[in-house]
Amino acid sequence: MAEAAYTLERRANDALLALTGDWTSADLGRAAERLRRDAGGVGKVKLDLSGLGRFDTTGAYALNQAIAGRDVAADLDSRPDVRRLLDLVATASPQPSKASRRRRAPGVHVMERAGRGVSDIGAQLRRNAVFNGRLTVTLLASLAKPRRFRVSPIINQMDTTGLDALPIVAVLSFFVGAVIAFLGASLLGQFGAQVFTVELIGIAMLREFGVLLTAILLAGRSASSYAAAIGAMKMNQEIDAMEVMGVDPFDALVVPRFIAMQLMFPLLAFVATASGLFGGMMVSWTTLDLSPAFFLQRVVDNVGINHFWAGLVKAPVFAGVIAAVGARQGLQVGGDVESLGARVTSAVVQAIFAIIVIDAIFAVLLTELGL
Repeated sequence: MAEAAYTLERRANDALLALTGDWTSADLGRAAERLRRDAGGVGKVKLDLSGLGRFDTTGAYALNQAIAGRDVAADLDSRPDVRRLLDLVATASPQPSKASRRRRAPGVHVMERAGRGVSDIGAQLRRNAVFNGRLTVTLLASLAKPRRFRVSPIINQMDTTGLDALPIVAVLSFFVGAVIAFLGASLLGQFGAQVFTVELIGIAMLREFGVLLTAILLAGRSASSYAAAIGAMKMNQEIDAMEVMGVDPFDALVVPRFIAMQLMFPLLAFVATASGLFGGMMVSWTTLDLSPAFFLQRVVDNVGINHFWAGLVKAPVFAGVIAAVGARQGLQVGGDVESLGARVTSAVVQAIFAIIVIDAIFAVLLTELGL
């Protein structure tokens, strides 16, 4: 057994690299590191393998790393074992692409990221369509056979999705209604029209803020919890076990959450609207000296029920978006915690983005319909 060694003779047009000793994992030592350092700046290399002893994949990898990207000349017919190992290691080793070695022009990286983003949007839309189609088919099959509905999980999800969220929805809506009242009293007071603050509060809460605040809160609260719960089951391979036992994950996990959200969202939106009106009424009473009876009567006379239904009609759509996005992101969790965190974040971001876009579409449609 001879320790790996080499001699590197720099000549006019090339360099002669002669390998000696055993280039194996046991005898390589520091020769590979020294060879990479000494071979720097050499363009063309001629290999002399006459003094080479034993040779394994470790030696082949070290030699490939040292002469990578250089013009190499060698007579390997006398050492077919060396040729095979060099080819094998070169094939298995990751090679930098030519595009990565080229100097990129300014702005190419930004354009590349933009292209990837557009491609990701297309992939997301396709996955959304596949998921929504499967969810629709599962819901229709459950409606055709009501025995498939799992009552206990639905009730449990109604409790965690609706009742547990009731306090935060009511409190936040109360303060939003109060803020709208303060702004209305301040701005409309400049024109001597403080009394129209009542209409501002009524229309804002009934038509927009009641259902929108509920949707945003549930997107942050329930969509993330759906993604985390289903994603944890995916990481622990519980979903795979369910499929092996013949249990459809959509029936057991997605449908109960979807139905619970559909049942509880209108209730939470109604509570949010009432709480916002109450907050605006309290501010109007203390700031503008408008009595609660006058406030409520003016809401009934001048605002009307149409604004309430215009807001509440969005509830089933928002509920479906929140449940579907959270469940879909949970089912896409990989096998590590990093994937779980990324999917939970994506669930919240995508749900809120979809809610804002859908609310804008509803605003345009309802305006065009004169509602």
